Amino acid sequence: MNISKARMAELLKAEQFPRSAKYDPEWVLNGWMGPNVLWLTEWLCERMELKPGMRVLDMGCGKALSSVFLAKEYGVQVWANDLWIGAAENWQRIRQAGLENQVYPVHAEAHELPYAEEFFDAIVCVDSYQYYGTDDLYLGYFSQFVRPGGQIGIVVAGLARDFDGPVPEHLTRPRKDGSVLWVDECWCFHTADWWRNHWGRTSLVDVEVADVQPDGWKLWLQYENACEEAGTLMFPSEAETLEADAGRYLALIRMIGRRK
Repeated sequence: MNISKARMAELLKAEQFPRSAKYDPEWVLNGWMGPNVLWLTEWLCERMELKPGMRVLDMGCGKALSSVFLAKEYGVQVWANDLWIGAAENWQRIRQAGLENQVYPVHAEAHELPYAEEFFDAIVCVDSYQYYGTDDLYLGYFSQFVRPGGQIGIVVAGLARDFDGPVPEHLTRPRKDGSVLWVDECWCFHTADWWRNHWGRTSLVDVEVADVQPDGWKLWLQYENACEEAGTLMFPSEAETLEADAGRYLALIRMIGRRK
């Protein structure tokens, strides 16, 4: 990176996330796979009951930053499950964090999870559940891995409100690099009310939380800009579209349910 540690820390300044602020900003910037995973995990865990020694599944953990955070901040044991990032790569980050006996990397697809029923005390899933969990039957499969009374918490990219017609033009408008944000895959984006109904209509969980992150689009934009300046983005920046939207539609959604 061609920027100083002081500049990195300034780019990642967010007073509402004091736990996240303790982590090496270069490590956080290199962990880009979407919105800032530490901020999202800290926000999610504000409403979860995590206690030392619990077994926690970190589903879709990406580069395992959230897994390291969960282990360090809450003293839980974490199974860091991802499909896109291999277990060997995540194991190196886990070892560098000194968490070999607390965080366990697993390479597995969301529909072929290698865990025993009711093995976990809680499940956390940050910025991946929208890509498979909109299936009407998926929660029935997923919830079997958490014990009765255990919580399932997710944060997903979604919508502050539904469209009143076609997709708004600013979401499909080509950016300077020719890319667009809204592609067919984005139809998995939904509102907090949609997610509450999606889970709440089942006999599987009691929905405890379904809300929108305050100023989530600004935090999303802040991290995109920080990673762009640091040169760590893997894909074209979403900043241009986030600025045009200004929170009208794009949002970050939190959902927590407790298995019955």
